[in-house]
Amino acid sequence: MSERIKGMALCALAMVTVGSTVVASKVIAGGLPPFTATALRFAMALPVFLLLLRVTRTSWPRPDRRDLALLLCQAGLGSVGYTVLLILGVRWAPAASAGVVAGTLPAVAALVAVLALRERPGRYLIGSIVLATAGVLAISWPGEGAAGDSKSPTAMIGNLLVLGAVVCEAMFILLNKRLRVPVRPLALSTLMTAFGLLLSLVPALFERAWERPLPGDALAGVAYYALVPTVLGFVLWFAGSARLKGAEAALFTALLPVSALILAALWLGESISLAQIGGAACVLGAVGLASLDGRGGKRPESPLRPAEL
Repeated sequence: MSERIKGMALCALAMVTVGSTVVASKVIAGGLPPFTATALRFAMALPVFLLLLRVTRTSWPRPDRRDLALLLCQAGLGSVGYTVLLILGVRWAPAASAGVVAGTLPAVAALVAVLALRERPGRYLIGSIVLATAGVLAISWPGEGAAGDSKSPTAMIGNLLVLGAVVCEAMFILLNKRLRVPVRPLALSTLMTAFGLLLSLVPALFERAWERPLPGDALAGVAYYALVPTVLGFVLWFAGSARLKGAEAALFTALLPVSALILAALWLGESISLAQIGGAACVLGAVGLASLDGRGGKRPESPLRPAEL
């Protein structure tokens, strides 16, 4: 098997684990408050990342005050903000719809960069943003539906919360480009996990989750989120992206909404609507156009950064 084929397989597996976070968050949301679940996720993942740092002999970063402040902002937005908003969102939105919204990350990240940096968008990027918007509208346009319907008012609120999580991810990518001294991926993921634990711990204490029984399936969902997508997904992604060009690796982010749709149907028993399939198709096209825009070639870690995993 060639190195390129290995890279494609590893990136594909990594993105399947990322798609599963939406389904796992649905299970978690049914039994744990969001900040408690977030703190538990990072508490479980941090020892593993510290062990990986030691095994790989990766040096611990020593950022200056400016970069340290940026890293804290990244953790607040990308690690805590993303996880909390995703868990809150899937409380009301079907996991399949939430997965489609989460898949718009490449287009949203490019749009945020254009707005913040005042770059002139290319035609592929404009097309990507239009398709991503169409995908979100396809699953969220107002219509009659029950509480579990992707077009019900509660589901629309859930989709907006998931979109907020995606914006947090996009802001993470933008802030990462502002670092004076780039941090190696493993060290960055470890830092985001440690800072995420610190930032989520105090809000988690206010939730007082220990005062009521903690459902086993929700705790199992947190353990899965911490060890499989967060740690194993990180290893798979960077092992795969090291064998591919940045644009090639970026294309595999298109598997996120597809894996979320399939897993929502198989794991949660959700029925998949034509609107969700159409939305996923639009998002797949948006990811393809975003990769053609050429923004992923220099930073292969950007399309899928560690804290999302």
